[in-house]
Amino acid sequence: MKYIITICLGALILLASCSKSKESIVVSGSDITESVYASGKVKAIDQYNVYSTVNGILQNIPVKVGETVLAGQTILELDNITSELNAENARIALELSAENNKKGSDKLEEIELSVNVALERLKLDSILFFRQKNLFEQNASTRLEFDQKKLNYDNSLLNYKSAKSKLAQLKTQLQNELKRASINYDLNKKLQSDFSIKSSINGKVYDILKERGELVTPQTLLAVIGKADTFLLELEVDENDIIKINTGQTAFITMDSYKGEVLEAVIDKIYPIMDVRTRTFSVEAHFAHPPKKMFPNLTVEANIVIQTKKNIITIPNNYIVDKKYVLVNKDERREIKIGLKDYQKSEVLEGLKVNETIYKP
Repeated sequence: MKYIITICLGALILLASCSKSKESIVVSGSDITESVYASGKVKAIDQYNVYSTVNGILQNIPVKVGETVLAGQTILELDNITSELNAENARIALELSAENNKKGSDKLEEIELSVNVALERLKLDSILFFRQKNLFEQNASTRLEFDQKKLNYDNSLLNYKSAKSKLAQLKTQLQNELKRASINYDLNKKLQSDFSIKSSINGKVYDILKERGELVTPQTLLAVIGKADTFLLELEVDENDIIKINTGQTAFITMDSYKGEVLEAVIDKIYPIMDVRTRTFSVEAHFAHPPKKMFPNLTVEANIVIQTKKNIITIPNNYIVDKKYVLVNKDERREIKIGLKDYQKSEVLEGLKVNETIYKP
């Protein structure tokens, strides 16, 4: 059962019988609170589990449990000899590609030279062709001489265009190789950085679960990090009760670590998806007055206040007969209508009035 009813102002007067008469009570107005039960744990704000994105051997742990860390600070280091070599090879390939792309490099110089030679040849053949054309039009040369000069000119033009095309292709090829080399280098640098695991936040190292020399995989939980000394409550609310929960509601918290104390909290956030395994919703809350000492993963139980009814009639559950009757005039049954209920008391909606006496069966 998820609903818990808490008596805030006890107003029942218990009359202990002084003789052999039945035990009885006189009922009067009182307040009653309806609440929803939830269980959960304490979490550091922004608390998260640390995993590696790569396989490797844990080589160094530069921080200790309990230390504060800054965002971007290295907390664990894996053996990365292979990644360092790959990154160095990628760097060399990038430098070579950059050198090939420079003006005056051997590859570009060779093709540019062929383009210039083809251009000079084209200029010469062009002059000879148009000179021969004028002579031919003036009937000062033969058709064979004209066709020979035209053929030389056409070949020179084709060779020049081909050389220019090769130069453009080479430049595109070298640029693409440079881009690929740059991407490969960046990728290897990123992979190399993956072997150095850093903190995502300014916070505190709450736990380190592996030791030097142990094998690490992406499924291995390595550490727990969260904000230092600032905590929230993560509560699990049953699917039957979630529609009654709203942000801003008050929750009364009990903890095994603070036995006998009731702490007050306020609901901050309701996650809008149900955990299909537990059939519960996650709800976050913060302490109205946090205790002096707190640690992640401490278990808590909560009563989230839904509504408070004032000046109503309640009677002990052991005065109710067959779930809907009470005894008046010692042995006379009277039917009543029950409202809110907990393990000790029940609200009476109809059938009883203030100052009436009922008897324990």
